[in-house]
Amino acid sequence: MNVIFISPHFPHTYWQFCDRLKQRGANVLGIADTSYENLQPELQAALTDYYRVDTLENYDQVYRAVAYLASRYGKIDWIESNNEYWLEQDARLRTDFNVTTGVKSDGVEDFKEKSAMKKSYAEGQIPTARQIHARQGCQAVLDFAQLTGYPLIAKPDVGVGASDTHKLHSDEEVCAFFANNPHSADYVVEEFITGNIFSYDAICDAESNALFESAAWFPPSIMDIVNEQLELSYVVQKEVPEQLRELGRRALKAFHVKSRFVHFEFFCLAREHKGLGNTGDFVGLEVNMRPAGGYTPDMINYAHSTDVYSIWADVVRFNERRTPEGEQFYCAYSSRRDIYHYKHTHQEVLDHYGDRIVMCERMPDVLSGAMGNQMYTVKLRSQQEVEEFIHYVTDKA
Repeated sequence: MNVIFISPHFPHTYWQFCDRLKQRGANVLGIADTSYENLQPELQAALTDYYRVDTLENYDQVYRAVAYLASRYGKIDWIESNNEYWLEQDARLRTDFNVTTGVKSDGVEDFKEKSAMKKSYAEGQIPTARQIHARQGCQAVLDFAQLTGYPLIAKPDVGVGASDTHKLHSDEEVCAFFANNPHSADYVVEEFITGNIFSYDAICDAESNALFESAAWFPPSIMDIVNEQLELSYVVQKEVPEQLRELGRRALKAFHVKSRFVHFEFFCLAREHKGLGNTGDFVGLEVNMRPAGGYTPDMINYAHSTDVYSIWADVVRFNERRTPEGEQFYCAYSSRRDIYHYKHTHQEVLDHYGDRIVMCERMPDVLSGAMGNQMYTVKLRSQQEVEEFIHYVTDKA
């Protein structure tokens, strides 16, 4: 099997996808825009071959790289980056090289555009917030607000994370959004849902069957964390709530997901919401056809005593799961921002949690807006321990 992995050096943990593929006998062919010498030694060891381009943004260069690797190793069986930013380019490459093991260009919009997601949610009978295209104009959005009430959430129809997201509280703010945003036509506007965010993280086979499932709980929204400079704390759960599991599996089928590692986001309603459900029910937010960001795949490993990199490689190589799970834990992440002063020093956190800490790192600047500057990740046995950990890390001086 010849597998092309686009940008295998970022995030830096992605060398593990390549490593597990190599362990299963695949030729792993890397394409990226950094020199081979700058790749991690572990990634160098995992790659059968590597082609450097000046920039991954130049499709012609990437196309030529794939063509060269195909001429050298034969037909390409798989093209993947597991990275949201490159999903459209991955699809275009599969189309141009007739790689049939992933979505092609004619299907990528179904999960890149938030507006297009609504159709698949409806197909899967998954409740989701009402939405309107901002390109319908200011008055249409004002009329929509009369139907749903304030606040509203305006966000790019195509976008990653919470960047450029706006919370609108009044007619005046809606009008100001249109007046001050030259790209308003590229946005969608949704009714506001009161609730926590849960993720359904899964790896599925070529028939859209979940072979591995996990759930994570995010107390505040990522949008608020970015916009209000809050600390991020979130938790990979011991178990997947049953209703979330059911909706997640429906979403895999409705979005026709095949042989992918996905990160689907849901609201857990904090109160009854007419037309959507009762307190504690789950509502579809958006789908991400790639693994959860940051260090979440590693947190999933710690929580479930498994190796999701290997499970993904099992699916790519054999279309089945061959990697087991062990004892179940909570894995909690909590971060700090450099702009604040905290009650407990960095060393006190290390001393207090000792060998329960499984990761402790400075976050790269490119991720710090959402993830914080300094992160601590621990493996714990109870929800009470999780809550105590988050307070210990984030209490201000």
